Amino acid sequence: RGGSQRGRGSAAAPMGTTAEPNALTINLLLIVRPDEAAGKAKGQPGGQEGGAGLEDDGNGNSRAQTAQRRDLGGRIKPIPSDSDKGSLSSFLPGPQVTVEIHPEEPPLKPIRVLSLEKGPQRIPSLRGQDNKGFQGTEAPPPGAKDLHEYPWDKSSLKSMPVDLQQFKNLDAYALKVNVKSSVEELVKALLKQARTDLEKVRAIWMWICHHIEYDIVGYHNKSQRLTKAEEVLQRGKSVCEGYAKLFEQMCSLAGVQCKQLSGHSKGNGYKIGQSFTGKSDHTWNAVYLEGRWHLLDSTWGSGSVDDAFTKFTYRYNEFYFLTHPALFIKDHFPDNSNWQLLKPTLTLQEFESNMRQNSSFYRLGLLAAHPDTPIIHTVNGKASVSVDGRPGMLFTFKLNGTKKYGLMALKKHGMELDIYPQTTGSHRLDIFAKPSRAEALGDTYDCVLEYIVECQSVDKAMRFPKDLNQPVGPSWFSERQGFLRPSHREPTIHTNDGRCCLTFTLGKDISVLSSLHCDGGLAEETRRQHIMQIRRGNQMELKVHLPHAGTFVLRIYAKKRTDPGNYDYVFNYLIKCLNAEVKWPPFPLRYSHWMEDYEIVEPLSRLLPANRNVPFKLKMHGIAKVLVQAGNIYTLTNNRGCWEGTCNTSGCTEVFVMVHENANHSFYSHVLKYEVETQ
Repeated sequence: RGGSQRGRGSAAAPMGTTAEPNALTINLLLIVRPDEAAGKAKGQPGGQEGGAGLEDDGNGNSRAQTAQRRDLGGRIKPIPSDSDKGSLSSFLPGPQVTVEIHPEEPPLKPIRVLSLEKGPQRIPSLRGQDNKGFQGTEAPPPGAKDLHEYPWDKSSLKSMPVDLQQFKNLDAYALKVNVKSSVEELVKALLKQARTDLEKVRAIWMWICHHIEYDIVGYHNKSQRLTKAEEVLQRGKSVCEGYAKLFEQMCSLAGVQCKQLSGHSKGNGYKIGQSFTGKSDHTWNAVYLEGRWHLLDSTWGSGSVDDAFTKFTYRYNEFYFLTHPALFIKDHFPDNSNWQLLKPTLTLQEFESNMRQNSSFYRLGLLAAHPDTPIIHTVNGKASVSVDGRPGMLFTFKLNGTKKYGLMALKKHGMELDIYPQTTGSHRLDIFAKPSRAEALGDTYDCVLEYIVECQSVDKAMRFPKDLNQPVGPSWFSERQGFLRPSHREPTIHTNDGRCCLTFTLGKDISVLSSLHCDGGLAEETRRQHIMQIRRGNQMELKVHLPHAGTFVLRIYAKKRTDPGNYDYVFNYLIKCLNAEVKWPPFPLRYSHWMEDYEIVEPLSRLLPANRNVPFKLKMHGIAKVLVQAGNIYTLTNNRGCWEGTCNTSGCTEVFVMVHENANHSFYSHVLKYEVETQ
């Protein structure tokens, strides 16, 4: 076996010397195979070859691994088996020796030998180059299997299935890890509770997002900016590049493929409609999990900076962990379009013109906004916006910083908003949202959308009373407060004759109060006198007679009947009347003894004609006697639940209706008051 002999002779030459001409260099790689008994001891079938060694999974666990070597490019390649051409095997009993014959290569690096003993294994030293020993072959660049459809299909916020509840214990553990001696030691500590690659990435993500703050000083002063992983760890702060470098190195040490990506972003300081030119302004990461690339941004996951860029606030943001690429592209545009992980990819011009729905938009369960461009134009002085999302969301808005000049209506799955700018030009429109369940907790609204409204003309006829509250009109929220099946579902009521009638079905034990408002029109004491409330069982009717033409607000309040407290505001309507001839007097003045289930059939006007016989018809139950006091006393008769009669208004200026509630009592209670026209 001359080949074997020549191999031994060449191998004996000192490392770094040159072999004699025409000689064939033979490198010997000794592979020690455990005997059958040893194989059984490690849980392998008897008589089978267990492989060339054990591979460490980054957690101190070992498993069988095929014998490997490195090619000239540094890539790991399996060593051919005994049956492969060009290998020689001895036939001696005991440990087997395989001799592989190949052209001379750079000397192989020493092979790490891990313990074959039973029991827990120590986590090996995690050094950058050694990491490749258990990381496996390098992940391929983004390909067809990594791509997601654009636009977003509304299926998931994540690019892979993630159950956050399963991370509960791991997250809590990662937050408590307090190791800053080195990046290597930190990763070792985090991996004690992480087994899968996803868990490793999650632990690293949680630790960075809660322990590294944004470096405000470094942002403003490049000379004080530190971005190397060890420096970021020691200082506990950095800019986006430092976040990404630390994340990349920690993943590498944990045996997870990770890339650092650069590009443009719509982050702090972004202005709607701006163009992106020049060098990149942001850095983030991609990680390789379960055979696909995924995107994340630990900088934006850690918190936020104020508008003045003077203060960082930790505010964990789950949205930027394994974000769906069709959502990530809303505010991240990589220099290399392959890292969009989308089909089709977007151009920079499309990125600039597309709507930016920020993380709060999706975190709150919102799905889409219309229009989906950040700059909108008015038509005849009006611009309309709508949002689709999950049920139970509350919204508000600001136009140039004020809640004026708009009509917002809550819908079951979102909201609709009409904006009426009062001047031509550009206007900033911000949309805010929060879950209704947060109302009792006092949670603030989050800004979810930003628009620029370009107004070419102003609708002079549209007016908004200062007492108008947003949103306007009935909704799922008013239904929750006990106002069901409203007769008028739109926020605005138009009336030509100055009158309107609204009905609701009330929930159990609900008491209602309403008032009418307009700018500079109604005194405090008369706001309820142009509304007549009539209750029939669980049905509520509101009759409204406007005092003049104009734009009014009808506010509706409620409380439980058994609650002695104040009424709470529920919702309001906008009522519009353009008829300048409208001038309705108020309804009769009602005293405290007038019950909400009493009803005036006639006369409805508080102002009665002078020197006339005026018919009365009142629906009142549980009453023994009804009197009308004018110049004389007139007694009404009970006709099937209606008290009817006539009085004469001669010689008087006021008319009162009085009731005798109990026939055994000698006193009467005033329930209504009318006024008589002056002659």
